[in-house]
Amino acid sequence: MLQPKRVKFRKVMRGRRKGKATTGNTVSFGDYGLKAIESCWLTARQIEAGRVTITRHLRRGGKVWVRVFPDKSVTKKPAETRMGGGKANVDYWVAVVKPGKILFEVMGAERSQVQEALRLASHKLPIATKMVSRDNLASLIGSE
Repeated sequence: MLQPKRVKFRKVMRGRRKGKATTGNTVSFGDYGLKAIESCWLTARQIEAGRVTITRHLRRGGKVWVRVFPDKSVTKKPAETRMGGGKANVDYWVAVVKPGKILFEVMGAERSQVQEALRLASHKLPIATKMVSRDNLASLIGSE
C-alpha cells in the first residue's frame, strides 16, 4: 500500500476541497490518461485497486504511471468511544483529488485496450472520471 516513508507532522487537518486541479492536469508521460471530473479523497487502497486493474488488463503490454500519491493522513476513533481524549490515531492515507487531475497514465498499448483498462479502473474509484489522450489535449490547447 502507498504511504509516505516519513512526514513532518503525523496528523493533519481536514482542509477544503474547492477549486480545480492546477498541477497534474495534463497527460505528461503516457499517451492516454484517466482524468478526475469530481473532487474526493482517494484512499491508498482505491489507488492500488485501480493500478492492479489496469496492469492486469494490459497483461504487461504497456507502461502505467500513477500520478497521485496518498500523503494526507486520516485519523479515526474506535467504535463506541466517548468524545474527548484528543485526536485519534492515523487510520489510513488519502490523496486529495480535485477536478481535472490526471490519476493514471498509460502508454504502449492499443487505444481500444487502453480504453477498456481505464474503464475497468474507473469502476474501482469513488468518483466520475473520463479518458483523455495526449493528442486530444494538444488539439484543445491549440484551439484556444
